[in-house]
Amino acid sequence: MNNHRYVIQHWKFKACDETEWKPARVPGTVHTDLLRNGLIPDPFYGTNEHDLQWIDRKDWEYETSFECDEVWLALPRIELAFDGLDTYADVTVNGVHVLSSDNMFRVWRIDVKPLLRQGANTMTVRFRSPIAEDLPKLEKLGYDLPASNDQSELGGLGGRRVSVFARKAPYHYGWDWGPRFVTSGIWREVRLEGGSGPVIRDLHIRQDHVNATAAELTAVVEIETAERWEGQLRLSADELRWERPVVLESGTHVVEVPAVIAEPKLWWCRGLGEPAMYNFRAVLVADGERRTVAEASVRTGLRDIKLVREKDAAGASFRFELNGVPVFAKGANHIPNDSFLTEVTDERYRHEIASAAESGMNMLRIWGGGIYEQDIFYELCDEYGVMVWQDFMFACSMYPGDPEFLDRIAREAEDNLKRLRNHPCIALWCGNNEIDSAWAHYEEDGGWGWKKDFTTEQREKLWADYEAIFHRVLPQVVERHGGGVAYWPSSPIRKLTGDANQHALQVTGEGDVHYWGVWHAVEPFDNYNLRVGRFMSEYGFQSFPELESVLTYAPESELALESDIMLAHQKNGRGNQLIKEYMDLYLPAPKDFKSFLYMSQVLQAEAIRTAIEAHRRNKPYCMGTLYWQMNDCWPVASWAGMDYYGRWKALQYTVRRSFRDVMLAIYEPEDGPISISLVSDLQKPVQGQLRLSLYDFQGALLKEQALEVHAAADSVVEAAVLTREEWLEGRDPRQVVLHAVLEVDGQVADGKLHYFAPDKDLSLPQAKITLLEEDGSGGSRYTLVSDTLARQVWISAEEEGIFSDNYFDLIPGITVTVEFRRRGGEGSAEPFVAGNPGKLIVRSMADFV
Repeated sequence: MNNHRYVIQHWKFKACDETEWKPARVPGTVHTDLLRNGLIPDPFYGTNEHDLQWIDRKDWEYETSFECDEVWLALPRIELAFDGLDTYADVTVNGVHVLSSDNMFRVWRIDVKPLLRQGANTMTVRFRSPIAEDLPKLEKLGYDLPASNDQSELGGLGGRRVSVFARKAPYHYGWDWGPRFVTSGIWREVRLEGGSGPVIRDLHIRQDHVNATAAELTAVVEIETAERWEGQLRLSADELRWERPVVLESGTHVVEVPAVIAEPKLWWCRGLGEPAMYNFRAVLVADGERRTVAEASVRTGLRDIKLVREKDAAGASFRFELNGVPVFAKGANHIPNDSFLTEVTDERYRHEIASAAESGMNMLRIWGGGIYEQDIFYELCDEYGVMVWQDFMFACSMYPGDPEFLDRIAREAEDNLKRLRNHPCIALWCGNNEIDSAWAHYEEDGGWGWKKDFTTEQREKLWADYEAIFHRVLPQVVERHGGGVAYWPSSPIRKLTGDANQHALQVTGEGDVHYWGVWHAVEPFDNYNLRVGRFMSEYGFQSFPELESVLTYAPESELALESDIMLAHQKNGRGNQLIKEYMDLYLPAPKDFKSFLYMSQVLQAEAIRTAIEAHRRNKPYCMGTLYWQMNDCWPVASWAGMDYYGRWKALQYTVRRSFRDVMLAIYEPEDGPISISLVSDLQKPVQGQLRLSLYDFQGALLKEQALEVHAAADSVVEAAVLTREEWLEGRDPRQVVLHAVLEVDGQVADGKLHYFAPDKDLSLPQAKITLLEEDGSGGSRYTLVSDTLARQVWISAEEEGIFSDNYFDLIPGITVTVEFRRRGGEGSAEPFVAGNPGKLIVRSMADFV
């Protein structure tokens, strides 16, 4: 096989209006290159973001030289390949212009053989300012397009929001959890590829019909050849082989090879089985020769995945079925892991996906204001059995619909569908985030108030452009290249009707739901129990990261709720005040700002626990719960369960308990009895014993009861109904707690506590918590016991890592044993490794009030 590949390195950069070159890193961005050269301060520290907005107004230039020897120059085909240019760039090779890019999400490939010479060759990539590039488009249009999260004022543009014109990650222009850093740079690999003879451009394993009996597949092979070629196309999967003869004339051809695998190992998501994978390889072999002329390989899992929307008495279902099994989706929304994408290491990706799996998740939604993620993200989701709801990169804005823009979108969609379609984790392609409901075309007073700023003619034009993108272009590309995965036009939406029944403006009996009554509308937590839809694809509540993370962007002197730095690291308007208002409602007052950080995490965890358990209790009416959000792109107060540094907040530990495959959920409405539900996602019946115990805060057992419980496979049952009066028997509700424990086969499957008074009214004494190291554990396992009730026990470690449990309550006399696992670190084969946490500090809520 006469194919060559050379990754181009050794770059330098400068502003186009300057003369001094500095070393650059590729893949990279202008911002990170400036930082590494000491030319700007840390963009994430303090209010530095505000002082770095000049960067996106300049044009920037990258240059390198590379050697070509006689072997390379003898190749009949030499191409320059860019996997990602951010965004408006002109490329020259030896002074000759070869490419102008206009889309961050595209792959670019150019024939450069005629331009190369033996010895040194020079390549220049000149990035045009995305702001300067797109301002004329806004002026030509004559009116602003809605883009609620574009922080144009911070960028010195006033109300001129230009993000909608660029096919570039929308969050770069700011969001309500992220900074405004409008980057430029070579953000994915750039290389030379050379060879002779035919080349395989794409290999798609189309899954025509897959079940436990047989997988009927078609290998769809895209081959390009410069001249007539005749030979064999051979396909293999592990020990299996198929082949067919091919005769190719000059040009690009699609050749199909049918393949059947009997009794295949199926790919399953976490909780349902093993995520089995197959390695497929396609090779071209010339007749009469054993030499491989060209080859391509993919790794994929065999599965049948469907979005099922069946009419029923309440409206219509919204559920995913994997290999014929209904799946209750448990997970979160994912945003990019960094404002500067090239800073996200493979280890950071593994930490996130492993954390999702550790937390019991089986789905992540890649939200439409970020990027089509790096290959490793999907590879890890394949490996860990985490399904992916994949948005196209459109969010919270209206977009142009001119032919040139539509063509950009179609090419972008095709590139990314072809890149990602072999990943079995891909469960859905979704057109956009929240635009259908934000514009609400068929309801005059619905949506976010955008329509009032436009004439009737403008409204119709904007909606026609919207429909062109999301009802025509994208679904057509998904149909052609999506491998049978479903398309959903917008999240949320009820159904595609062309009238007012389309928009998901309330929680109804069909479609998916973004419920933000809690938080944005300041509704009480209990409304999570009342506003349950068929699939809850967004909802959330904010908190601060822990003190150690806050101190990476703020000095001690700025540790105040309304300080300049705290407000700069809170992108959601009244966010800090909202946290305080909710805290005043539900929790005792923290004694200082450092305590406020801890208490905000406890508050966030309680909000999302309430939501998740409400959604799961309502299975199968509700078949999915994806909270906002999994991660952060910088250190900030936000909705994330894991902060920018990967540190688990209280929320992440609470989610882990609430996503157990077998779970107890306790709910006491204002005017009703206490209901204890047994929720099981297992595909087999559950039979066990429910033990109910009432304790006072000093650990005295006041009352107990044991019940036999049974749940059918994949079901919810009401295991017990209790009345306050019967269990309190006149006792002070502020000083007792109900402990519910489910035992299955002699093992504790779940345990939950229920308090009879709001947290802010509980009588919490100061707790003395003893921490005992388990012999022989090497410092990785500890048992905790308290002399009085301890709420929200937080164990912090000197080393980076996670505990098997944290932010839990201790009843005197009932011990809890936890294991610490260090974060594996870059190069480690495991994301978490049992080890010594170093110095431990144990605190509970009483220490913070």
